[in-house]
Amino acid sequence: MTASRLRTIFYTIAAIVSLAGLADATYLTVQALTGETLVCGGSPDCFRVLGSSYARIGGIPVALAGTLAYFSVFSFATFAAFGYARARTFLVTLWFLYVQAFLLHAYCRYCLFSAAVTFLLAGLAIALPPSPKSSTT
Repeated sequence: MTASRLRTIFYTIAAIVSLAGLADATYLTVQALTGETLVCGGSPDCFRVLGSSYARIGGIPVALAGTLAYFSVFSFATFAAFGYARARTFLVTLWFLYVQAFLLHAYCRYCLFSAAVTFLLAGLAIALPPSPKSSTT
């Protein structure tokens, strides 16, 4: 398998995985903006995390930032799979894990799922073989 083909496979996997993160973050954003009751599978920790003061910045749900980030990752991975230059994104997942673990002492299943998706995407980016250097004449 050529390096080019392998890179295309990695980008395609990253695009698919980011869709899962996008669905999760979009669900949380819609819930936060509409005030709908979140289905947390009976987990009180989920409600503690999503109802905390850390779930919004300036009145805007942090899940919206996740939605935008996952959409960006999906878009850039899709473009990269078709030969466009890949873009790097900033990850804030560690901060949100810190807030849950050390400030709230509670965990949200959706937030942990989002963190897992982010780590998987980062792992795919790290595992991606370097692009061959082009020669200039």
